Formats: sequence, structure tokens, C-alpha cells
Amino acid sequence: MKDLKLIGPFSQIATLSDISLKGPIADKELKIIEQGGIMVENGIIKEIGNYDDLASRAVAMNATIEELQGKHSCLPGLIDAHTHICFGGSRAKDYALRNAGKSYLEIAKAGGGIWDTVTQTRKASGEDLIKGIVKRANRHLKNGTTTLEVKSGYGLSVEEELKMLNAIKEANKQLHSDLISTCLAAHMVPRDHHGTTEEYLNEISTTLFPLLKEEGLSNRIDAFIEEGAFTPSSIASYFSRAREMGFDITVHADQFSTGGSKVAVEFGAISADHLEASTDTEIQLLGNSNVIATALPGASLGLGCNFTPARKILDAGGALAIASDHNPGSAPMGDLLTQAAVLGAYEKLTNAEVLAGITFRAAAALGLKDRGRIEVDQMADLSVFHTADYREILYHQGNFKPCLVYKNGHRVYDKHKS
Repeated sequence: MKDLKLIGPFSQIATLSDISLKGPIADKELKIIEQGGIMVENGIIKEIGNYDDLASRAVAMNATIEELQGKHSCLPGLIDAHTHICFGGSRAKDYALRNAGKSYLEIAKAGGGIWDTVTQTRKASGEDLIKGIVKRANRHLKNGTTTLEVKSGYGLSVEEELKMLNAIKEANKQLHSDLISTCLAAHMVPRDHHGTTEEYLNEISTTLFPLLKEEGLSNRIDAFIEEGAFTPSSIASYFSRAREMGFDITVHADQFSTGGSKVAVEFGAISADHLEASTDTEIQLLGNSNVIATALPGASLGLGCNFTPARKILDAGGALAIASDHNPGSAPMGDLLTQAAVLGAYEKLTNAEVLAGITFRAAAALGLKDRGRIEVDQMADLSVFHTADYREILYHQGNFKPCLVYKNGHRVYDKHKS
């Protein structure tokens, strides 16, 4: 049975269609449909065009017409390609110490940092983790994010990583938004592991990897390549096994020092995320590859450090995604639109480049081809703002939130009814 629906009229629809995956984007390349409507069939976009024309045909087709009152601009549902919203506890103490002058690495060596969250996450029940994920994901949804990636990595043992990944899987069943899970068991070597780094990675890859496949928990493997975590040489066999088993690879790369982006390119990773420390050498390497470069401005704001060199990455021909890195330690804000707008101002990104980074280029960082643009045969995920001019959205630097959010053509958030 067909579920046919017309949504509109929209003063402007920023479609993000017909734009390259890589390289810079001029605002004139952004295809805008004025006084438009979107015809949806069974959750998939069937047609985009003039609203009046579509409305007259919708009646004949016995379609539902969801007519909007007032002026609205429409974007694709936002996509957050890097979050850590499955966790227990808080790291407010770390934040205060950083602002008082302690470095991220100093805090970690003193017992704070990732290990602090590992300890608190291990104490949390699976049900507690599910509730936390649902709460945070619903806040993201109200801000227009209809798809978000969620990492494990605060368990750091086979049993505890499974607890996290099962919580992500269960939370996904309770949400309107889509969660894409990633296994980050290689976040750091757990302090209670008494073997070598290689022994820990071997245990995870030989024991946990097969379970991820068997139980459908994740098809993505991530690792943190950095001082205090893993080196390019120590992670090589781990990524080799992941690649042999058919996992997509993504890398926490070049956050404080370089080396991770080179590993990402060598292993054909789907994305390299962070990149705040990337130099011209790494930028050129990424620009000449098919790896999506994912900027995480939330981490820069949380740590008070440089932003990812987004302008240079684009000008080198790279594909730039922008994600929130929402986590309890370095990026507690978790507001994708605000962070993307701020990054755009600092890095001199066009509106089109910012919007591409949080829609279809972010989808590419997750290996998704069915969302991120408003075009025929894409999922009808929409983020709607009460304005006649789409440029107002970034102009307000994240203070202007969606009034309506649609997932698969269904209205899942209405500001006036929340």
C-alpha cells in the first residue's frame, strides 16, 4: 500500500544535489528550489518541484497534503558522522582542569581523561547506557540531526565493549533517528590489561571482531592513533585483520600529532577524523585520496586548540565532513549546527561547504548513499527552519533551530508541540 504525501510549500529548498563529493564549493553551486514542495512515497523522495503544480496533482493521486503555514526553508536531515554519546558519568572535573591550564595529556596521565570515563561506563548498567543514548540522540534530533554515528570505546574489554554496542543497538530501536555504530575498542590500552599493546589488540581482533559480525553489532572499526594510545606500527595488524574481515575502517587521526592520516590513507579508511595537527603534507595526502576528512570543531572548542584546517583541505581537493565529536571529555557541547557555523566563520567556508559537510559528505563518511541530499530516491529526512532565506540558518551560528524535523517522511519533531 502506497503512503503518498506532499510536504510544503517551502520558500526555499536547499537540495545539496549535483555537488561534488570532493573539493571546494561556491555558494552559486547550491541548487535552491523556491516555492517548492516535496512528494514522498513510503518514506522516499519521489519528486521535488513547484508546490502548486505538485499540489494540483497530489489531489488527483489521492495523496496526503501536509501544508505548512508561513515561510519555511528546508535542508536535508543533518548527519553527525562522529559521536561518543554512549557513556557513563561526567568529566566536568577535566574541563575545569583544562581551563586552569592543564593539558589533555597531563590530565589523562593523572587518572582523568578517557580512563575516567571507562571506569564510569563499566559501572553503568546496560539499561543506564541505553537511557543516556536515547536522551542525547533525541536532543540531536530536535537540532535537526536525523542520522548519527555512535562509538563504543569506553569499555576496553570484550565484555564491556559488547555491553556498549548492544546498548547502541537497543537504543536504535527506541529512536526516530538512525544510529550507526562503530567499534572503538582501540581507544587506548586499558590500564587493567597486563599484557602488551599487541596482545590487547590481538585479543580484541580475534575475539570481538567475529562477534560483531555474528551479532550484527557494527561494521565499522576505529582506532585512536596518538601518544598514549596507539602508534601507526602497533595498529597495522589490527587494521589488516579488520580489512580482511570486511569492516569499514575509520581513524582518530592527527589530533595532537601527525601519523594517523597516513595510516588512514594506507588502509583505505572511509574517514580520518580530527586532523587539528595536520600539516601541509597530511593535507595534500588526504586531498589526493578518497578518505573523507572529518573536522570536529566541538573538540577544538572543548580543548581550546586549533580548528581542523578545513579551508586548506578543501582547496587541496579533499572531501570535508563536519561532526560534533559529542563526548563527555573533550566535546561535551554536542551541537552540530553551532559547531559547523563556528568552524565556517573561522575557516572561511562557504554556506554550501558547511551544509555539504553536515549532510551528504557526512553521509559518505558513514558509507551511506541513501541520504544527505533532497533528491529523488533519497530518504525523506528533512530539517525545516522558520525562515524564507536558508542563509539565516548559519548566520545565527547555531542559535536558530529547526521548527520541524522529518524522518522517512514522517514528522518526528514539531517545535510548537514539544
